[in-house]
Amino acid sequence: MDPGRDQEFAEFVDGRFTALQRFGYLLTGEWHLAEDLVQTALTKVWFHRNSLRSANALESYTRTAMVNTSTQWWRRKWRGETPTEIMPEPAGDSPYGVVDDRDLLLRALATLPRRTRATLVLRYFEDLPEAEIAQIMGCSVGTVKSNVSRGLAKLREHQLVAGISAPGMKAVES
Repeated sequence: MDPGRDQEFAEFVDGRFTALQRFGYLLTGEWHLAEDLVQTALTKVWFHRNSLRSANALESYTRTAMVNTSTQWWRRKWRGETPTEIMPEPAGDSPYGVVDDRDLLLRALATLPRRTRATLVLRYFEDLPEAEIAQIMGCSVGTVKSNVSRGLAKLREHQLVAGISAPGMKAVES
């Protein structure tokens, strides 16, 4: 065990935990699952930290572990009946419009397939370039581009998202 790597890992966790937790929330849609996801991914990274080329690889490796773990959890989860339509909130002027729009966007994101959702979150919420997303997702840049395109098309079709102008998701608008 390399004490220098241990220190790098501890600094990484201290500095990036909140951002990783937000990323986990966007992947899972639930804060408690996001916390579990981050802790599980960090545990996996901890055991492989000495095999990483540099401390800079910690971020990418952790995000990859989070995407893969989220997908594994979803595959194992028992699927009961889920509503096919989500009822929209009543329309009206509200001082909480931005919060309502964000909630609608997150609910619409939750209806997308896991890999498509992860691709959109990495691209628009985390603002990562397509090449880095491809590395994290373990696919080609072309696959990333098609996932983004299909995901945005689904969001455009989604009734909940129509007319929302959320920061970072301006491309959703038609």
